[in-house]
Amino acid sequence: MSSNTASAKGSSRGFAGLQRFARSLMLPIAAMPAAALLTRLGYIDADGQGRGELIAAIPGDVFDDIAKVVGVAGDALFGFLPLLFAIGIAIGFARKADGSAALAAAVGYVVLHNVLFQSGLIEESLVEDKTFNTGPYGVLGGIITGLITAVLWQRFHRIKLPAYLAFFGGRRFVPIVTAVAMLLVGTVLGLVFTWFDKGLTALGEAISGSTVFGAGVYGLTNRLLLPLGLHHILNSFVWFVFGEADGVKGDLSRFFAGDPSAGTFMSGFFPIFMFALPAAALAIYHTARPERKKMVGGLMFGAALASFLTGVTEPLEFAFVFIAWPLLLIHALFTGISMAVTNALGVHHGFGFSAGGIDYVLNWGLATKPWLIIPIGLVFAVLYYFTFRWAITKWNLRTPGREDEEVLSEEDTPDSKP
Repeated sequence: MSSNTASAKGSSRGFAGLQRFARSLMLPIAAMPAAALLTRLGYIDADGQGRGELIAAIPGDVFDDIAKVVGVAGDALFGFLPLLFAIGIAIGFARKADGSAALAAAVGYVVLHNVLFQSGLIEESLVEDKTFNTGPYGVLGGIITGLITAVLWQRFHRIKLPAYLAFFGGRRFVPIVTAVAMLLVGTVLGLVFTWFDKGLTALGEAISGSTVFGAGVYGLTNRLLLPLGLHHILNSFVWFVFGEADGVKGDLSRFFAGDPSAGTFMSGFFPIFMFALPAAALAIYHTARPERKKMVGGLMFGAALASFLTGVTEPLEFAFVFIAWPLLLIHALFTGISMAVTNALGVHHGFGFSAGGIDYVLNWGLATKPWLIIPIGLVFAVLYYFTFRWAITKWNLRTPGREDEEVLSEEDTPDSKP
């Protein structure tokens, strides 16, 4: 076999693996639009306090109680999102995997989570929320766990052990080896997290000095950090530390306190989340294979609706940031430009939950020039649609609905071996 042939086969296997990874992402992503709507609708409030108070937009204790129930239902999914990604990727990425892969992934993520939070590797003050969702690595931790589990399942699910250990052989061995692997991975991730925290906090301090350039750099960096789950570190500084007015610190806090100069690091998200990303979803739908458009259309519609109404963008962004990275670069660049443009035009708007239509309407009275967000958003919608469509077709990016047929048929073939 020539070296060129071997190289081509290796490249083909790597590409097939990437496509299996892309398809495995769709399992947990499919649950996210419903979670986004439930979470945001459960925390609608009439006084602009975001999620601080469980107050429904319709007055009355009954509606407050309903809002609380709906909200916690959505939070249940988002609270365990990394775990869902770990399980979904383990099942989808490992060829012909079964329920043992899902169990091993759950075991692996639980180990990872506790190593990060209970071992003392990460300072308590660096991560206030210790739920499964926030991290410190968030969804990235789930993705890492899922991929490692899938590889270990492929390698060990038929392993033979000595007779006195035979009970723990085969599929039962996979959760054991996964737990050990995630113990080591969690230790490494815990040790390097402090470096990321210090670096990103320094970046936050550097960009907070300029409302146009600084906001633009923030928007660019914020989206680039999304796949790593580290954008929350940057957010925590600019939203809750940067700037002070009447004793209130942080861009978000000052906005709700009535500071007209606040909203610097929030306003630019509205055009992107409400208009641009739904346009990107339309581009992904239009470039899907004809026989896959029905499936992709349902997924993209739900993700676009969640982005527009609630400002929860992960269902849409996770459909391309890991499998079509050039689109992430485009998305990050345009987000930075949107941040710079809104600040240059004196647009100041904010959110208690995220930059979706609900917060846009509820917080209108506290905003400066909020009407400009609509024309700005429409311009970015056009830019996103045509740029995404061009990039997907030009570079043949494997966005949802563009997978190769041989990969699809391979995954649908049942495992005939015992």
